[in-house]
Amino acid sequence: MRRTRSIGLSLFFVFTLCLASPRATLAQDAPAKRGRKYKAPPATSHIEVTVVKKFNGKPIVNAAVIFNSSLDGKDEGNLEVKTDPDGKAVIDVIPTGSSVRVQVIATGFATFADEYIVTEPSRQISVAMIRPQEQISSYEDNSGKAATRKPGVQEPARSTTPATTPAAKPATPPPATTPQ
Repeated sequence: MRRTRSIGLSLFFVFTLCLASPRATLAQDAPAKRGRKYKAPPATSHIEVTVVKKFNGKPIVNAAVIFNSSLDGKDEGNLEVKTDPDGKAVIDVIPTGSSVRVQVIATGFATFADEYIVTEPSRQISVAMIRPQEQISSYEDNSGKAATRKPGVQEPARSTTPATTPAAKPATPPPATTPQ
C-alpha cells in the first residue's frame, strides 16, 4: 500500500512539474514589469522675499509670506513662510516657469499682494510695507481727504462726464432779434 501511495505521489509531482515548466519558460521571455515609470520632478526655483518697513527700511520680523503657485493653469497649492530676524522668507519648492502670487501680511501694516512669473532658477523680491491708509469711497465726497493723504496713494478713477443727462432742445426756435 505504501508503494502504490508513493507511486501516486511521484506521478502527481511529475505531472505538476510538466505543467509548471512551460509557464516558467514563458515567464522568462516576457518583459519585466516593475510598476510605474519614473518621472523626474520639475526643476524648482529659489525665491527669497525681503520684507522691510517703507518709512525706515528696517526688516519686519515674523511677517507671513504666502506663496500661491500655478503651472500651466493648474493650481500647485500654497505655502506660508514666516520671515526671519533679517526680514527674509526663503522657499525652494516652486517649479521654474510657474506663476506665483506672493502675499505679505504683517501686523500693523497694509497687506501686500503681487503676481510674479518665475522663469529663472533664483529670484529675489523685496517688499516695502506701508501703514494702512484711510479708505476712499466712491459714494461720498473725498475732496477734503485728498489733502490729508500721503503722497503715492492712488485715488480711484472718476469719470469727467456729468451724471445728469443733457437738457432737451426746445421744440420752437427762439424769437429772432432785430438789429438796432
